[in-house]
Amino acid sequence: MRGQVDPQSHLFSYFSPEERVPATHPLRSIKAYTELALQQIQPLLDGIYSQIGCPSIPPERLLKAQLLIALYSVRSDRLFCETLDYNILFRWFMDMSLEEPAFDHSTFSKNRERLAHEQVALRFFDAVVREARRLDLLSDEHFSVDGSLIEAWASLKSFRPKDGGGSPPDAGGDRDFKGERRRNDTHASTTDPEAKLSFTGHALMDDRHGLVTDVSLTASVGVTEPEAALELLARQRRKHLRPKSVGADKGYHTQQFVTGLRETHIAPHIAPHVACVSNRTTRGLDGRTLNAPAYRASQIVRKRIEQFFGWGKSVGGLRKTRLHGIERNAQLMWLTAAAYNLLRISRLSPTTQ
Repeated sequence: MRGQVDPQSHLFSYFSPEERVPATHPLRSIKAYTELALQQIQPLLDGIYSQIGCPSIPPERLLKAQLLIALYSVRSDRLFCETLDYNILFRWFMDMSLEEPAFDHSTFSKNRERLAHEQVALRFFDAVVREARRLDLLSDEHFSVDGSLIEAWASLKSFRPKDGGGSPPDAGGDRDFKGERRRNDTHASTTDPEAKLSFTGHALMDDRHGLVTDVSLTASVGVTEPEAALELLARQRRKHLRPKSVGADKGYHTQQFVTGLRETHIAPHIAPHVACVSNRTTRGLDGRTLNAPAYRASQIVRKRIEQFFGWGKSVGGLRKTRLHGIERNAQLMWLTAAAYNLLRISRLSPTTQ
């Protein structure tokens, strides 16, 4: 018998978003670990809001929204708020009822500065890492480090001389730069003055299960990858961790970086330049290190850090930033790394509690 479409809907519907999400859905494990991480930073969230006045959007929902944007490759805050209006899975993840209206996209912009001032994204990322350590998924001994360029929301069309000179743009917004030398000290982007067409993202990975233990974002010029890596390792020492080795590619083969690792009793498992190996010009990176079995193992495992940048750019939205400035994009970097860790933790140790 052919079924018929009934255009008249029911007056009342008695179901919750919880009933619509399958028990085996992978987002259930991610939500469980997200709730545990949010409980750790609850005092911080309580302290940045007043006890009187109109209620705001809960900051927990803003953080969960950023996780969903990264996990489901939502291209903008505006599109996410539009999707939230009819996506039951998103509403379940954010603990919203079916009757509750979706918040406006401007909520992200209004609260982003407040959360950035208290480094809430960093605290949330650290809470996710502590949760992985509680599950014994981190070794705290052997690490890998790498960096990657992240395209900024600024194009060549937006670069203008700082003194206001130069030829005016044509109808398409392009300028004739022929015969003109563009330099960072004479030109700047009118869209994002802090961007030099791109930023550099840095990541520190634990070698046991490929979880990211720290990230940072710097300008693409002025800060080298080895300098940023030493700062990431210094932050690990402030957490009372003592790494034993660090794997890296040829871009980190500098005397300053090797010396910095040796001074902190960290073995430099760095891929050397061929010329430096033949001349043996780098003190602290000799044949004893290069021929050790641990060095060969680090060089194999360190390539897994590329998975984070690959996932972050293809899925997490790091191919091209959506925000302006280093501070805002650093928040995006921390939240994307937190989403990546939560995804891996949910697969390594699934739970639905």
